[in-house]
Amino acid sequence: MTAHYNLIADISGARLDKFVGDSCPELSRTRAQKLIAGGFITVNGRPAKPGHQLSVGDRISVSIPPESPSPLAPEDIPLKIVYEDADLLVVDKPPGLAVHPAPGHPSHTLVNAVLGYLPSLADDDFVRPGIVHRLDKDTSGLIIVAKNRPAHENLSDQFKARSVAKSYTVLVKGRLSPESGVIEAAIGRDPRNRQRMAVVAKGREARTEYRVLKYYKDYSLLEIRPRTGRTHQIRVHLAAIGFPVVGDAAYGVPSPQLSRQFLHASRLSFSLPSTGQYVEFTSPLPPDLDQALKELG
Repeated sequence: MTAHYNLIADISGARLDKFVGDSCPELSRTRAQKLIAGGFITVNGRPAKPGHQLSVGDRISVSIPPESPSPLAPEDIPLKIVYEDADLLVVDKPPGLAVHPAPGHPSHTLVNAVLGYLPSLADDDFVRPGIVHRLDKDTSGLIIVAKNRPAHENLSDQFKARSVAKSYTVLVKGRLSPESGVIEAAIGRDPRNRQRMAVVAKGREARTEYRVLKYYKDYSLLEIRPRTGRTHQIRVHLAAIGFPVVGDAAYGVPSPQLSRQFLHASRLSFSLPSTGQYVEFTSPLPPDLDQALKELG
């Protein structure tokens, strides 16, 4: 079964393959490039190259045909399931578990765990079965997994419409003032290091709201609400204003107490695909983050 997406570019200068990869959760940038080369992705009704630079308002048509049988294997990895119905799971992901296979971690991911729990998802033609949105490998907390295609499409539409509310609990270095505010700065690939993201003039629009929950000496515990979903958005925005995430090896500051970033997806709200009921789920801080606060306290 071929999936179809109709996208509209919201920024000028973005590469077609990057924009499509960011907009379609089941597509990697590499597969987007293959689909572009095969004519499955067009801009304003015409074929384009992967590096084609988009203009605001460009209409991108994406057709995703089934791939050859997936090499993904089910694995018996415990899942902490916060909620389940016929359409979806809400999972409390532990730190250290990548969401989907990628170079460097081809197995032992959330996708492998979900396939172990729901073997029927292996019959789907998604490259990343069930995955609607992402969390970084070392970010813990709540993530939605779709159990069927209609639910996946419904949830993807909610994310595109920005009607899904996500909150993160984050510890940063420094006493952030004022105690609440908004960070608005475009994010794109760091021109000096393509493996990182950065605030760049020609990046994609990004908006992050924050509120200080508590001060700990020279640290601030924050509630963060990202209003857009750019790669590494929270970490990049906080580093850009001079309040880096504690324990973040890429953008933040090291921590003697932590082996990963202090970033936890603590609250998630959305509408159930089957009924439209608006639901909210919460997750307490995991033990490593809770202990870090106690040592600061």
